[in-house]
Amino acid sequence: MFVIAREQRLCRIGRIQVGGQPGGNPPLLIGSMFHEGDRLVEDRVKRKFDRTRASDLIKRQAALSAETGIPAVVDLEARTADEMKTYLDFFLDLSDDPFAIDMWNPKQRIEVARHCAAMGIQNRVIYNSLTHFEPDLGETARELRSLGIRHVVVQTYKKTPMRPAETVQSLADLLAAIGPDTFETILVDTASVNLPAIAFACVASRLIKERFGLPTGCCPTAGIFGWKEARKLWGVEGEKVIDVAEHAVASLMWNDFLFYGPIARAPRMFPAMAATEVIRAALRFHETGVLPTEKGNLLNLFFADFLAQLPDGPPLKIAGGD
Repeated sequence: MFVIAREQRLCRIGRIQVGGQPGGNPPLLIGSMFHEGDRLVEDRVKRKFDRTRASDLIKRQAALSAETGIPAVVDLEARTADEMKTYLDFFLDLSDDPFAIDMWNPKQRIEVARHCAAMGIQNRVIYNSLTHFEPDLGETARELRSLGIRHVVVQTYKKTPMRPAETVQSLADLLAAIGPDTFETILVDTASVNLPAIAFACVASRLIKERFGLPTGCCPTAGIFGWKEARKLWGVEGEKVIDVAEHAVASLMWNDFLFYGPIARAPRMFPAMAATEVIRAALRFHETGVLPTEKGNLLNLFFADFLAQLPDGPPLKIAGGD
């Protein structure tokens, strides 16, 4: 279940590693800022936002990443290229880490990519994303490559709902248009659009890793956004628990990265993903019989004493199990 026969691509984005065999690397957590409805934004036209709060959130995510061993990226969102340039200047003054640029308008998004290339920071950019809705996907991919953009998200969404086989075919069509080996990093977003669709997205992640060997992920937080009855039934606290649960399940089920929604949620997401990743690493050991050796593996990081008691050898056998 947690070992895939096909060789898996391990992508490096700055200090971050994403991809590989499930359980080999913790999932990359991607938190958004300046999205629609973000209370940080005071006036988009005047480019006014709460800089103190935004700085605190970026620093908090970075601190949680260091504490838990879960890698992190900030996903900067904006409506226009000029607005995005304001957020870029702010972020670049604070951090040397990679970041994602996330815009729905393809023309505005490629303009920001050109701006990043002119600044010489294109190696830090995760272009979010290449989709079926590009006017000319092949031309966009070629221009991004000429600009030196190395890392992209490929969004498989075409319609709602999408069964796993449809998602795999969607990706095949996208890759055919983009061209082979155009980018160093291709992060495949399998497009979870509501809570039950997370199941289809996770199965699609497994199928894509088997066929293409690419890092896969999704946006589980779409599950709680689309389930308005949950807050009516269980209140804000119940809604938060559901949000953590859907991310934990998605993390366990073959995903290499997760868009976890607003960066303000980092204090609950990073501990939850750390706990999930410890369990996934132990499941991988049960399946393979091989103890993790990576220094950053969360079993080593938090449960070295437990690991020391386990012998190398064939997979453990559980009564009544495989």
